[in-house]
Amino acid sequence: MKGFLFLGLFLFFLVPFSSSQLVPAESRILFQIQQFLENPPVLQEWNKWTNFCFLPQSPSLVITCSGNHITELTIVGNKKSPFESLKSSSPQALSGKFSIDSFFTVVTKLSSLKKLSLVSLGLWGSLPAKISRLHSLEVLNITSNFILGEIPSSIVNFKNLKSLVLARNLFNGSVPDLKGLKILEELDLSGNNLGPKFPSLGDNNNNLVSLNLSNNLFRSEIPNGLNKFTHLQNLDLSSNKLVGPLPSFLFSLPAIQSISIAKNQLSGALPGSVSCSNNLKFVDFSSNLLMGKLPACLGSSSRNRTVINVWNCLSSTSTKSQHPHTFCEKQAIAVKPPPRTSDEKEQSTVKLGVVLGLIAGIVVVVGAVGFLIFFIVKKVVRNRDQGYKNDSFAFEKNSTLSKTADGGNARRTMRMVSLGLPPYHVFTLEEMEEATNSFDPTNLVGEGSQGQLYRGWLRDGSVVLVKCLKLKQKHSPQILQQHMEMISKLRHRHLVSVLGHCVVTYQDHPNTVSTVFIVLENVVNGSLKDHLSDWRKRDVLKWPQRMGITMGIAKGIQYLHTGGVTGNDIKLENVLLDETLTARISSYNISLPPKVGSESPLAGPDHFTSAKEAEKEDIYQLGVILLEVIIGRPINSRSEAEDLKLQVETALAESPSKLRDLTDPCIRGTFAYDSLKTTVQIAINCLEKEPSRRPSVEDVLWHMQYSIQVQEGTTNSGNLSGNQSGKLSGKISGNLNNKFY
Repeated sequence: MKGFLFLGLFLFFLVPFSSSQLVPAESRILFQIQQFLENPPVLQEWNKWTNFCFLPQSPSLVITCSGNHITELTIVGNKKSPFESLKSSSPQALSGKFSIDSFFTVVTKLSSLKKLSLVSLGLWGSLPAKISRLHSLEVLNITSNFILGEIPSSIVNFKNLKSLVLARNLFNGSVPDLKGLKILEELDLSGNNLGPKFPSLGDNNNNLVSLNLSNNLFRSEIPNGLNKFTHLQNLDLSSNKLVGPLPSFLFSLPAIQSISIAKNQLSGALPGSVSCSNNLKFVDFSSNLLMGKLPACLGSSSRNRTVINVWNCLSSTSTKSQHPHTFCEKQAIAVKPPPRTSDEKEQSTVKLGVVLGLIAGIVVVVGAVGFLIFFIVKKVVRNRDQGYKNDSFAFEKNSTLSKTADGGNARRTMRMVSLGLPPYHVFTLEEMEEATNSFDPTNLVGEGSQGQLYRGWLRDGSVVLVKCLKLKQKHSPQILQQHMEMISKLRHRHLVSVLGHCVVTYQDHPNTVSTVFIVLENVVNGSLKDHLSDWRKRDVLKWPQRMGITMGIAKGIQYLHTGGVTGNDIKLENVLLDETLTARISSYNISLPPKVGSESPLAGPDHFTSAKEAEKEDIYQLGVILLEVIIGRPINSRSEAEDLKLQVETALAESPSKLRDLTDPCIRGTFAYDSLKTTVQIAINCLEKEPSRRPSVEDVLWHMQYSIQVQEGTTNSGNLSGNQSGKLSGKISGNLNNKFY
């Protein structure tokens, strides 16, 4: 009997347990969290009998108690990261009823928390400053959600914080000063839109072990202060816009094991005398503008160390994977130096104070005279324009007035300044009705399953397109507002951008959206397909113009890929040309939330299993367009593209004359053969059957820039290719039945 009693006590003590039950208040908080998160699968088994402190731990759920309180809460959901979720058939962000402010009001009541991980749960909205109420927090991980806006400055109040992971969200703007986080060991802000200033980490933070700032918008030099991070083991600054030299001290940090600074704009020669730490195992500084020879510790003789250095301008490696020296020199000149630090500015201000004082009086006098002249001219222009008022956007003033039949002033089409885009604007229904003349049928441009497309005129005279999308299912204004905010940031000179939107709700249900109006740029010069299909327009597109257009398409794709927008519908008909023949991609894969329907005014194909696959499909479609501008006509099927690839590949290997015979007669005599040859090789690489073998868009841009440089150099020397004979029709097979998508 005593043996059984002893065995029972032994087994009892083997089971982990808390010295007391969780306080009822914290149990209620966990149930509130379950409701806020809309009862995700990992929490669905919770009920009033659940003993939270004794729940078995799993990769998706960890609750640790100490005494009567929760000290660790880890919840990992199954919702995808922001851009992946936009391409999914199921909703990924939490519903419009979710309030991130109310959610963290509840979470911060768990005042004993030391570790908080909320991963892939669909949280959306701006991270509230009240999160700093968790004063005991040591680990904060909010990866793969939809958190947007700036990182709150109150984050620095976590004096005990050792790990801060905010990766794969929608954070933007500058990172707050993190000098106060003196015991921080891990910082991961990757996969956001943060920048341009490099985060201030402090010079005395010797505890940092891992720093990941990859896939952001940081544009500055790598600060020298990193040389004091003696415990740093892993450094990832890849896929930003970092400029300046590559600091040699990075390789000799005593604890450093891995360095990735690929896909930036670092320039200059690598120092010859670089010492590498014995712990360093991996280095990747590919796709920069670095020149010179590789230091010995990074060369082929280095043992047990992987070094990736392709697509720079290095002289001591294989030239097949490096750019010419002149390429990096030219690109480095185009990269502007980063802004000076505040200390440098302060020193400069002291030194220039006397000079500024001397010229201040002159500036004031000249400024006063200039203002007087400006005032007089403005008054004359106002009188001449008979009271025309521009109350929304900034436009050029040299537009002419046209008269209608009854003598009244017609609305004027005015060119937008800066990038050709006014500020993003949230319109009212009255403004939409005014712009389209109450949706007059004469302004209807087209109609499809998604809705109607109207031409409209804003109050400032600019011509726009208004997409009217009636929602088939109920949706809250909050979730659409979140989505439109994401779309509003996609602005680039090589995209047809969204200028604004208007959300209309039902009168009897003000919390339910009935219609969305999306205001788009109006690009009036037709598509690239129109230009290649009409012989008169095609004749205008000589080789330099076609290179400029394809370069613009590639830059537009690069911008989309940087933002995680892949799987786009890159076709001739979806590439519009403005009056300066600048390419503008009109169809990219940002769809409205799933409840709206499967289609969207901006949606592209939605059949890819991964973002990487979708990215490589964009590269394939770019290769098709390159072939089309070379041969001078649309390609109608994927099999035809494969056949043409084989033909140009064979011609490239045989002789220049055979390759010239395959080109559009309209461009013969206008291209440098080396420029054509480079472009053909780019197209061949983009059309690889195996997606993994296709280049990245950055690699495409590098080589296209080289092709343009060759063209410019040959044009200046007057040695362009002559007009070679040969019939295109005899070299290219006819249209095939498989439709290219």
